[in-house]
Amino acid sequence: MKIALIGYGKMGQAIEAIALQRGHEIVLKIDINNAHEMNHENLSKADVAIEFTSPHSAYENVMKLLEYNTPVVCGSTGWLDKYEAVEEYCLQKQGAFLYASNYSVGVNLFFELNKKLAALMANQSEYAVSMEEIHHTQKKDAPSGTAVTLAEQIMHHIPRLKKWVNHASGKPEELAIVSERIDPAPGTHKVLYSSAIDDIEIIHTAHNRTGFATGAVMAAEFLAGRKGIYGMKDVLGF
Repeated sequence: MKIALIGYGKMGQAIEAIALQRGHEIVLKIDINNAHEMNHENLSKADVAIEFTSPHSAYENVMKLLEYNTPVVCGSTGWLDKYEAVEEYCLQKQGAFLYASNYSVGVNLFFELNKKLAALMANQSEYAVSMEEIHHTQKKDAPSGTAVTLAEQIMHHIPRLKKWVNHASGKPEELAIVSERIDPAPGTHKVLYSSAIDDIEIIHTAHNRTGFATGAVMAAEFLAGRKGIYGMKDVLGF
């Protein structure tokens, strides 16, 4: 499989290493220094593009990739206010698009565990719910896309929580997400249910970027040759 990397920072380099290990070829690497090379001619050489950039550039990158009929796996977070426009354009172009807030297989298992625990805790009003997330200092969005996904899953199952906030909160209708940026932490997410009697918590801690990179390459392998809109649940068969 021939892959275009849109974003060649630490994450892009980790994806490259995994892709090469799995027998794929990197035919294009785009970063801030050669953005002009992200054109139709160069992208036509790729079977799929993997986009990991920033909240400020992700939307335009994805739309351009769809315009050029390049299947795109997107891992950038912080831009989802424009997700519906991407979805609509993808369907219009009969393209292929796969988005996940986190590509780690472990995190996607954690998502399923989070939903199950939230459903069990829905009627346990004596427990206050809160979240913590830690990432490296280069992480530009806070809370992380993974934390937002976790929060939305919890609120779906616990209706008394009306919104999430990115600070400590004593209000019963708010789900507090406390974000820390500490090097070299690749990513930790904790969900805590706390009562006067006991605490229940689930934690996922990434040791490095390998899990994220492997999942992104798995997603690219899944998407190549397909049409439509997908997520990691499709890749992993949940």
